Amino acid sequence: MKNQNPFNAVLRSLFILPLFCLLILSSGCQQAVKVDETIKVDIFATGEPINPFIYGQFIEHLGKCIYGGIWAEMLEDRKFYYPVTFEFNPWGTATDPQWKTGEYKFLNASPWQVIGDEKTVSMDKKSPFIGEHSPKIQLKGDGNAAGIKQAGIEFISGKKYTGRIVLSGDATALPITVQITSENNESVKVEIAEISSDYKTYPLNFATSFAGKNCSVEIFSNGKGTFKIGTISIMPADNIKGWRPEVIALLKELNAPIYRWPGGNFVSGYNWRDGIGEMDKRPPRKNPAWKGVEHNDVGLHEYMQLMEIIDAEPFVAVNTGLGTVQEVAEQIEYCRSGQDSPLGKLRAENGSPEAFNIKWWAVGNEMYGNWQLGHMPLSDYVKKHNDMAKAIWAMDPDAKLIGVGAVGEWSETMLTESSEYMNLLSEHIYCKEKDNLQEHIVQIKNDIKRVADAHRGYHEKIEGLKEKDIRVAMDEWNYWYGDYIYGELGVQYHHKDGLGIAMGLHEYFRNSDIYYMANYAQTVNVIGAIKTTQTSVSFETTGLVLKLYRNQFGTVPVKIESTNPNLDISAALTEDQSSLTVAVVNMDSNPQSLKLDLGEINPSKQGQQWVIQNSNPEAFNTPGGQSQVVIEELALDFSKKVMEVPGYSVKMIKVGLEK
Repeated sequence: MKNQNPFNAVLRSLFILPLFCLLILSSGCQQAVKVDETIKVDIFATGEPINPFIYGQFIEHLGKCIYGGIWAEMLEDRKFYYPVTFEFNPWGTATDPQWKTGEYKFLNASPWQVIGDEKTVSMDKKSPFIGEHSPKIQLKGDGNAAGIKQAGIEFISGKKYTGRIVLSGDATALPITVQITSENNESVKVEIAEISSDYKTYPLNFATSFAGKNCSVEIFSNGKGTFKIGTISIMPADNIKGWRPEVIALLKELNAPIYRWPGGNFVSGYNWRDGIGEMDKRPPRKNPAWKGVEHNDVGLHEYMQLMEIIDAEPFVAVNTGLGTVQEVAEQIEYCRSGQDSPLGKLRAENGSPEAFNIKWWAVGNEMYGNWQLGHMPLSDYVKKHNDMAKAIWAMDPDAKLIGVGAVGEWSETMLTESSEYMNLLSEHIYCKEKDNLQEHIVQIKNDIKRVADAHRGYHEKIEGLKEKDIRVAMDEWNYWYGDYIYGELGVQYHHKDGLGIAMGLHEYFRNSDIYYMANYAQTVNVIGAIKTTQTSVSFETTGLVLKLYRNQFGTVPVKIESTNPNLDISAALTEDQSSLTVAVVNMDSNPQSLKLDLGEINPSKQGQQWVIQNSNPEAFNTPGGQSQVVIEELALDFSKKVMEVPGYSVKMIKVGLEK
């Protein structure tokens, strides 16, 4: 390199420095910030505190929400609801024309395939272990393996697994092998070296030294005689009381304070007794409302364990569809009575000596709809609801009851004729996709306001209702559109949906005098906030929003004024009123710079800020892939009381308030 002339270098610097400064000024990087709008925040004009239950969730026995989602069981149809046949065709396809989805797969026949010829497997109906039948394997004694296998299961190299198998049969059938085989014919096996004519449970504990997404679980013998398989279970050994640890971790981050369960449409055909007692002896059923099989591995006890693990309050729906008043009364007795009652004693025998701490009960689900099992005319249902409420309160006078509502004649009649028999009234909203981006984003917000306005009208119109203060539990709400790529109802959400959910939360905050509870549907897979594969898990864009607001937003809403139609702004004080949180949803591509006018209040000059942003409203996250949408947390310089809000974003700040 040639030596530079020092004099020339000085000349260049004299020329470049002013040009550099000019470029900075013209690019808007100067310290003087251009403010697009001044937002007035009146922290002395407060609304009713936001109930934490607004961040509730809803899990239903539907699609892959429980099984294939939160629950750790790896096998399909482990109790053999479907007969195992030589004609192997397990998957059916269906569409949901109401919600304009494409085809999705669901289990329509046995996922178990015969090892051997067509005479190898028959179904024993005379003395099945559980359900209507159990597979019976006929061995020829010629040294060839016979049995059954299930493919399409993902295993992770070096991971430990645990499980059990229930068998009976001839001693000549020994040994019976349970083998995991990869696509590359790598394998690990557990051999059962004893058997009896009565069904007996044998442990399965192993680790895999290989990985594969299409591994097989094989159950076979090379002996002679016969053996029968009652049931089999395989889970990762790090499961938490049967629940997937990686899903539990995200549920804890979500931090929802209350979970509605078990439905939904499912509950109107569900007998709670099917979900208690020894797990392997609980009968498999056809899901009464949806596709696929209900294994009954998850019942009241497992649900209550989940609530304890994630520190959430239970909210149990009872069957007012095909269920009877007596069945519901017995369910309350089972859950809430002491061991001195017959059903309290049964609960203790099933592993829970202390009464379940369940306060909230949904008295039915969507009984206004003709799609609901047990649907009946409104005049008949009002009487059934009242009878159910009386029976529940007779068993537990402290129970909090949520009736079935639907804005219009149904809600108005329920509030008129059943207000003495409920504490809250439920409403549900679901929104489809709209072509116009802004219309798509605001529709959730608009529906929440529509329901709030209707209930304010009922409080004014119906005599005595205002004094009873029966508020709304929006115990199902979400977007519902797109192809079911995560199983039945398993839609994929986009950044635009996250923006809409954030706006929906803002509307709940603005109507905190009406909304006591909201339960986002349905947490995992389905139309949920979390999506999974067999081994991976990730937050949806909507889940990130729910997580951010639940963990960071204040609880005492304050008055805020803005005129920008592309912005939705909400502000709240923390419970101790030591900090102010402000959240802005920008549904426009252009960034905004907002000056916050706090009057005579002096906020701290430093704070925290969080942003969820992507320039593509269609961006999405997938489990096992790189997330396109994330929560970014940064320090905040609030010395100028300015918020910089990117395009297509949710922006939240938190600043301390000087007293």
